[in-house]
Amino acid sequence: MAPEQKPGMVRFYAGKEIALLTKHGKQRVINPVLEEALGCRVRHVDDYDTDLLGTFTMDVQRSGTQLDAARRKARIAMGLSGLPFGLGSEGAFLPDPFIGLTPWNLELIVFIDSVRDLEVVGISQSQGNFRHLLTNDRSKLEAFAREVGFPGQQLALRPQDEHDRRIHKGLSNWLALESAFASALTEAGMVFVETEGRAHANPQRMANIGLAAANLAARLASLCPSCGTPGYWQFERVAGLPCADCGAPTRETSAIVYGCIKCAHRETCKVQGLAHADPGRCDFCNP
Repeated sequence: MAPEQKPGMVRFYAGKEIALLTKHGKQRVINPVLEEALGCRVRHVDDYDTDLLGTFTMDVQRSGTQLDAARRKARIAMGLSGLPFGLGSEGAFLPDPFIGLTPWNLELIVFIDSVRDLEVVGISQSQGNFRHLLTNDRSKLEAFAREVGFPGQQLALRPQDEHDRRIHKGLSNWLALESAFASALTEAGMVFVETEGRAHANPQRMANIGLAAANLAARLASLCPSCGTPGYWQFERVAGLPCADCGAPTRETSAIVYGCIKCAHRETCKVQGLAHADPGRCDFCNP
């Protein structure tokens, strides 16, 4: 039986205080989700400039992976607050995993429990609002801004190209955008404009962070049936769902293996309500 169906879903961290490091308003979507689901209290820590760990405009390069950065934020939050529990959130924009042509937003939230030496990661991913334009035409700038949802979606721009370090960030009204555009145009003759990636400036990304928090809450509320450790969740997928026409095994998922992050307990659960794969997904019927 999958973790979502188990009666053992409990508020393991009820009454506990958990530190969250963020400079860009993520507490607005993370705190309510975790506090309601887990019964905990999330303490917002903001006395560290998280832009020092990397920026979407690439003026500060991120060191290591997305997961590494989220871990660092959680550890810094714990260090600054003195709490044994920490949260760190890190986002990334990638090519979509289907055809690789549209921007894709992947959000990770890392929870670290130093008492039990646990790390649990909440994940959410969806199409992202991350676009750019190189232009010297004010009308094209305005059309781009409207298409991406400006001014709710903030913009950043710089003269010449995406490598120029003279950046105007956090543009959130038409007057500021026009002023920055005129200045950059005077400096180089061309302007590179892009959607802001920071959470408080990108509403679509902020919503995705809230979904990652919900995923984390569900994982933390799911306990291993063997040792009681939080984070009992999907471990791997097993292919082999038989074709509805020829009966041959396909690459479609036939079962899901759930596992504990602490002990060796594993549980294989057949996919419910799906006995056969569509012949269109079969390598024999549809080579």
